[in-house]
Amino acid sequence: MQKFITVFTAFLLYTSILSAQQTAIYTDDLVKYNKALSLYNSQQYLAAQTLFEEVKHETDDTTVKGDCAYYIANAAVRLNQQGADNLMQAFVSEYPTSTKRNSAFLDVASFYFENGKYAYARKWYDRVDEGSLTGGARETFDFNNGYSYYKSKQYDQAKKFLNRVRDSQKYGSQAKYYLGFMAYEGDDYQEADELFDAVEDKEDYKEELAYFKADLNFKLGKFDQAIAEGKSQLPTANPKERSELNKIIGESYFNQEKYTEALPYLKEYKGKRGRWNNTDYYQLGYTYYKQGDYENAINEFNKIVDGKNSVAQNAYYHLAESYLKTDKKQQALNAFKNASEMDFDEKIKEDSGLNYAKLSYEIGNAYQTVPQVIANYIKDFPKTPAKEELEILLIDSYITSKNYKEALVLLEKNNSFENKVALQKVAFYRGVELYNEGNYLESQEMFKKSLKEPRDEQFVARATYWNAECDYVLGNHKEAVIGYKQYAQNSNAASTPEYNDLNYNIAYAYFSDKDYENAASYFEKFTTENTEDRVRRNDAYLRLGDSRFISSKYWPALEAYNKAIEINAADRDYATFQKSMSYGFVNRNADKINGLKNFTQSFPKSSYRDDALYELGNVYVSQNNNDEAIAAYDQLVRDVPGSSYVSRALLKKALIYDNNNQSDQALTILRKVAGDYPGTPEALQAVTTAKLIYIDLGRVNEYGQWVSTLDFIDVEDAELDDAAYASAEKQYLENNTTQATRLLDEYVESYPNGQHALKAHFYLGQLAFAKADYPTTIPHYQFVIAKERSEFTEQALARLGQVFLTQRSYADAIPVLERLEIEADFPQNIIFAQSNLMKSYYELENYTDAVTYAEKVLTNAKIDNAVKSDAQVIIARSSIKTGDEDRAKTAYATVQGIATGALAAEALYYDAYFKHKANDFKGSNTTVQELARDYSGYKEFGAKGLVLMAKNFYALEDAYQATYILESVITNFSEYSDIVKEAEEQLALIKTNEAKTNSSVEEGGN
Repeated sequence: MQKFITVFTAFLLYTSILSAQQTAIYTDDLVKYNKALSLYNSQQYLAAQTLFEEVKHETDDTTVKGDCAYYIANAAVRLNQQGADNLMQAFVSEYPTSTKRNSAFLDVASFYFENGKYAYARKWYDRVDEGSLTGGARETFDFNNGYSYYKSKQYDQAKKFLNRVRDSQKYGSQAKYYLGFMAYEGDDYQEADELFDAVEDKEDYKEELAYFKADLNFKLGKFDQAIAEGKSQLPTANPKERSELNKIIGESYFNQEKYTEALPYLKEYKGKRGRWNNTDYYQLGYTYYKQGDYENAINEFNKIVDGKNSVAQNAYYHLAESYLKTDKKQQALNAFKNASEMDFDEKIKEDSGLNYAKLSYEIGNAYQTVPQVIANYIKDFPKTPAKEELEILLIDSYITSKNYKEALVLLEKNNSFENKVALQKVAFYRGVELYNEGNYLESQEMFKKSLKEPRDEQFVARATYWNAECDYVLGNHKEAVIGYKQYAQNSNAASTPEYNDLNYNIAYAYFSDKDYENAASYFEKFTTENTEDRVRRNDAYLRLGDSRFISSKYWPALEAYNKAIEINAADRDYATFQKSMSYGFVNRNADKINGLKNFTQSFPKSSYRDDALYELGNVYVSQNNNDEAIAAYDQLVRDVPGSSYVSRALLKKALIYDNNNQSDQALTILRKVAGDYPGTPEALQAVTTAKLIYIDLGRVNEYGQWVSTLDFIDVEDAELDDAAYASAEKQYLENNTTQATRLLDEYVESYPNGQHALKAHFYLGQLAFAKADYPTTIPHYQFVIAKERSEFTEQALARLGQVFLTQRSYADAIPVLERLEIEADFPQNIIFAQSNLMKSYYELENYTDAVTYAEKVLTNAKIDNAVKSDAQVIIARSSIKTGDEDRAKTAYATVQGIATGALAAEALYYDAYFKHKANDFKGSNTTVQELARDYSGYKEFGAKGLVLMAKNFYALEDAYQATYILESVITNFSEYSDIVKEAEEQLALIKTNEAKTNSSVEEGGN
């Protein structure tokens, strides 16, 4: 704008010298002064300054001295010398009568003004004596001073001076232009319009005012004039003004609701400094929306980030509607939620909230429970026309949300009949959920709560069944039988999914209660009626065989075992062994022997191999076939050295030798049993038998010497030892736990190496375990497992392992579980050991061994889906930790097919995670929606899923969805600090990127 400034002309120096000075100049004495003045006027300020200093020093003329001081100071200003201001101030102070005193300030101010240093100019204009100025000098002073304030954006001061010259012939047009611009900047558009009108006919201002006139008309609501003015200027406008003019035209059409006309102009807008703001995106988005172009509307609306005003609320509402029109329901859910949380427009708030509630019911909600969303809306808008519809959805949402825990809290606060119907169902489903998690006591409480609201007969039947299931696993077998039969009597039972397992479960309840006749009856019913479930049918035949076997009905037992063998499923080795044993009880010893002999060849890795060899030896003994018996016992000792039958087999072998007058051989074996298995019943029997042999041989002294070396035998105290133990054991067997504990403690204290110390420690461990006094069990079980293998070793290992696991002492649990895995005779203990070894190694971050044991578990055909899920999850988690994501992906996919509850939620999250990694962002989001819908009770994975969804949306260029979801995670999931931290980091990254193109976004803000 400086081209409009009339340059202030400094007072001519030649004509300003007084006549007395003129006389002096032309004298020979002042030739040097004249030369300095000539240099100054030629802008050779440094040379002039030097000569003026010489003249000032040499002359005695006060007037000349003052003039020299004036020019010296002026030269210093122009040379930008340090202390120039002080020189000028000194001149004014030292020469108060100088005619140049007032022009000095004006001259310096004008110099700075002409060089565009307006702040410096203002400082010197402030020192000028305004009263001494007249005419053109005063006008120039007012304009220059006003313009200096204008350039410094001190508009109030600028107006003060420019208003003085608004009617000036010389400066008036310029003053009005700048006054108009300040009115425009101050949003006083009427004043600006009048001022610009006053100068628009001036050729100098036409080009400059073109944009402002168009913008003023727009801001004054004169949209037709704004459009006309803008269109007329577009062809000749520079790129920056062309962008602004397009915006003015487009927004004018927008305000006239002429969206077709507005669109091309709005699209041509380039933004302020290349950046749009939220209002810009809203207008273009709404223009697309009104034309039914929902995809492009979404593309503009979703760039509105950090919106917190009425424009944003309106935009988010129409964004949500656009998402609905394009069947993007998850995105619509978030946008409606956002609009419903703003208070700028109550109608939009209400309608958004209604849509948010309905969509939550339809697709699920990861932020809140669906019942809570619907109930809150009804509470906030009690007069909504949709109230009846929402109340129906509310009742159903308690079931469909699957967040039974929180749904129960809401339901129990409302006593309406409809809610009691829902309460019956929700309590039932929560019970099943807890049962699957192994929390049987709380599970049973839920089933009982469901039964207290007998509204739907089918759920009465199902709750009755599951209540019986809880009784069964809790050891209440008689109550379980009663419950199963009550379920069977319900007329709706046959139509429930549990019905097919009824006879099987009743049979097991009887079997566990040792009512083998009834057990056999129901196992037989199950095998007759159920021909599809091969695994359970096989198991039913095995238990049918066991029931008949225990009841001494050996031929029916044989028949059942044969049926199991024919199915050729799990436990075929057990059925074969039991079949051989049954032959022995029907006097078919030859078949028994053949069966047992073939067993070790057919099943070389069976856990029943030692049983078979031991029984083979026994049957040979019964036939007086001592050589074959000894061969069988020797094979057992050689092939299965860790078996609990080894000490028994050796004892049997010793008895054979003794009966055949091979006393020395017998004594050798008996001494080995006593030495290798101290404190066991077999060791005690070995000592007793050896005593008789020594007596028969007349070698009592030798016996005494030998016994004295055994620390678990004290001949003198043997009777007291027996009596003390017998008293304690009696109390234990009669379940008098307090007395038993006291007497057993007294026994082990009095006889730490007594004959019955092993049993006493085992029983003390069991008593403490029953009371959940786990620390007390540890030394007792450790005493048992430190001894040679006995009938108590396996159970002590299992219990001790369980104790360490309960205490999360994984390093202590591992060696115990490893022994149990090797030494266990019962398959369920092997499964227990392996499954918990994989968990223990995982907890100790030994991922390689964790995976090894998980693979072992999965090779076992007898494990159920819960254990399979655990094993696959261990493999998956370990693979994630070690960076083997391909294997983790496979494992999680398997888990997804068989797991329930938390593991299913975890598997679903990783399904979404791997899809995200593969750039399948839409597929990943679909899975996160499924996670929110079906597993909303598992909030941690819900929160992780939302962060993943935000990343997906940002990859899909939907910044609005990404930022809104991340902000919601930060607000709603504060209990998961790691997830919130990740959300904050991701949000900051997105906002930093978006701030590059959207001026409404605060860079890196939260």
